[in-house]
Amino acid sequence: MADTPKRPLTLRDVSEASGVSEMTVSRVLRNRGDVSDSTREKVLEAAKELGYVPNKIAGALASQRVNLVAVIIPSLSNMVFPEVMTAIADVLDDTPLQPVVGVTNYRADREEKVLYEMLSWRPSGVIIAGLEHSDASKAMLRGAGIPVVEIMDTDGTPIDSAVGISHRRAGRMMAERIISKGYRKIGFLGTKMPLDHRARKRFEGFTEALAKAGLEVMDQEFYEGGSALAKGREMTEAMLKRSPDLDFLYYSNDMIGAGGLLYCLDAGIDVPNRVGLAGFNGVELLKGLPKQLATMDACREEIGRKAAEIIAARVEDDSGASEGVKIELTPTIDRGDTLRAKPLDAPYPE
Repeated sequence: MADTPKRPLTLRDVSEASGVSEMTVSRVLRNRGDVSDSTREKVLEAAKELGYVPNKIAGALASQRVNLVAVIIPSLSNMVFPEVMTAIADVLDDTPLQPVVGVTNYRADREEKVLYEMLSWRPSGVIIAGLEHSDASKAMLRGAGIPVVEIMDTDGTPIDSAVGISHRRAGRMMAERIISKGYRKIGFLGTKMPLDHRARKRFEGFTEALAKAGLEVMDQEFYEGGSALAKGREMTEAMLKRSPDLDFLYYSNDMIGAGGLLYCLDAGIDVPNRVGLAGFNGVELLKGLPKQLATMDACREEIGRKAAEIIAARVEDDSGASEGVKIELTPTIDRGDTLRAKPLDAPYPE
């Protein structure tokens, strides 16, 4: 069962946890007054463990919320998240709530900083990408006393509510489809997965399904930073020169997959008969390519809509009695032009 947010933490909570007065806690957190180093360290440690975030709203507003929803995402350059943001904004447009965006660059320390600053303005809710957070971020989310919706992923236990897809299931689904079309010598190309938990989970599901069929990934290539399209071309060229027998390339996202497709077309490689390709995310922009990349729709717009609807309903209810929910959506595979319609009757001629 997900943790249900309780009342917001106060100076008194930090005071009781650290064993000093509320006035001393206030001085430490405002970095004012004459406080010993040992006391300051004790207060800051207690505040961090509790997940307490100071309230920047002054005077009569100090006990209230502002009509902001903090939306914390890993990237704005990734085509996925602007679509999620658009859906969130569309839903909140019919309410008094307004989304405000923070970007983490897939870094846990950056997420802590963004979350701390956003919570200090006492938003009415938080929508945050992923289920993996640092202990400090989890403490802040639990201690905020507001609705929290973690989006994009359901493979784990949420702080409060979650809306997304199972990325392990998505990886299994794609592997099963690839195998059913007769491909057997498969390579994987993707991001550095310690930074991208959802890509890692898809890869785990993908390799599990391959293993069940007696197969394994025969070659792998990873990247971070730079143009995804250019990296896709570079990685695909390197992999096919290194492992020319591969008959399928699975990419962790559509952008590097599109780069791979462009390389194959330029090199005169028969796609999908000699080499099949598939990505992930169903990026609309790529539908103008000479061939349409096989992909999987990650339900981005629906995720954004449902997350915003949960926040809006919880804020309107204002009873604090609603329990968190987990909504798992089902992605669909689009075969495009890079996945065979049916298996070849015989191996592709050399």
